[in-house]
Amino acid sequence: MGTYPLSGIRVLDLTNVLAGPFCCHQLAHLGAEVIKIERPGGGDLARQLGADPALNAADMGVSFLAQNAGKASVTLNLKDARGIDLLKQLVRDADVLVENFRPGVMDRLGVGPEVLQAENPQLIYAAISGFGQDGPWRDRPAYDQIVQGVSGVMSVTGQAGEGPLRAGYPVADTVGGLTAAMAIAAALNARPRGCVIDVSMLEATLATMGWAISNHLIAGVAPQQNGNENPTSAPSGTFRVADGHINIAANRDSQWVSLVRHLGRDDLLEDPDFTTREDRKAHRLRLTVELETVLVTRTAAHWVSELNALGVPTGEVMSVPEILTHPQIAQRGFLARFEDAPGVPDALTVVRSGARMDGAPLTVDTPPPVLGADTDRVLGALGLSPKELDDLRHIGVI
Repeated sequence: MGTYPLSGIRVLDLTNVLAGPFCCHQLAHLGAEVIKIERPGGGDLARQLGADPALNAADMGVSFLAQNAGKASVTLNLKDARGIDLLKQLVRDADVLVENFRPGVMDRLGVGPEVLQAENPQLIYAAISGFGQDGPWRDRPAYDQIVQGVSGVMSVTGQAGEGPLRAGYPVADTVGGLTAAMAIAAALNARPRGCVIDVSMLEATLATMGWAISNHLIAGVAPQQNGNENPTSAPSGTFRVADGHINIAANRDSQWVSLVRHLGRDDLLEDPDFTTREDRKAHRLRLTVELETVLVTRTAAHWVSELNALGVPTGEVMSVPEILTHPQIAQRGFLARFEDAPGVPDALTVVRSGARMDGAPLTVDTPPPVLGADTDRVLGALGLSPKELDDLRHIGVI
C-alpha cells in the first residue's frame, strides 16, 4: 500500500507506560508521524520495565520496545517555562496530542486543552485516564489491575469458588488505548477539526463486556465465573486430549449432533440431561466428563483436523511461543524485525498492528527510538540553532 490513511498527520505523544503509548502505536502504524515527548533523563517509565534487566538499565526496556516502533523521541521538561513554550510551538503544527496523566496535571502545568487549543483551534486533544476527567473517582490512581478489579473483569474470570482472577495480560490498558485510537481516527475525519476526547479506561473496558453486562441489565442475571466454559452454550469450552487441551465450540444443535456422533457417543443424544441447549448447560460438568472419555484417546492435532472438517469449531490451546512460530502468523507478516535497532544489542522483533490494508500488513519504517534521539531534528525545525539547543540541554530543558 503506497499511502497509509493517516499519512501527513502529526501526533504529539505525551504518554507513558501502556494505554497511551499503545494508542499512539496504532496511529503510527496507520501512517501518522508520532513524536514522543519524554522527560529528560528518564523518559517513559516503560523504558525501565520488562523481563530483560540489561535493557531496563539501558532505558530500552522490553515494555517500551513493544509499542514504540515508528515513533520519534524528543526530550522536553514540561516543568520549565521554556519547555512549555517549546511544546506550544510544536502544537501549532500538530493535528493530535495524546496524554495519559492524571486528570488536572496538564492544567497545572499550564498546557491543558483550552490553552493548547488557543494555540491551534483544530487540535484534537485526547486524554486517557483510569476513570475519566470527572466523577468521584477522577483523582484515583489507576493501573491496569486496579481497573480490571473495579470493572468486574476479575469477578467473571477464573473458576467459580476460587476467588477473582486477573486476565493474563493488561487488557484494560490495551482496550483503553484502542478506544482512544478509534476516537482520534474518527475525530480526524470531522470538519471543522478540533475537539477534546476523554477516554476512561474503566468505561472502555466495560464497553467490551457488553454480553456479560447485558445479562445483568436486561435479563437480570449477574455475571459469574465460568472458568473455560462458555456460559451461553454447551458443549462449548476447554477439553482434555491426549497431549494437552483443545477448545470446542459446538454452539449449534447440528454441531452438537455431529460432535457426539463422531466420538461414537450417540447414546448421549438419548440422554434427557442433554436434549436441549439449556439441558446441556445445566449439566455441563457431567457432559464434559462424558466427552473427555473419548477425547483423551487422541491428540489435539487429530481432533482439530477431524472436528473442523465436520463443521464443529475446534482449536488448540497454544502457548505464546507456539502461536508466534506458527505459519498462520509467520506468513502474514505480523511480526516486524529490525536488524540494527539502536540501544538494543541484537536484532529486534516486535508485533505490528492487527490490521492489513490492500493485502499488506501495516508497517513502520523505524525501530523504537533511544531517549531524545530526535530532539535536535524536531526542535531545530522550529528554528532553534545548534547553540540554542546546547544551551537548553545544559540547563535541563531538553
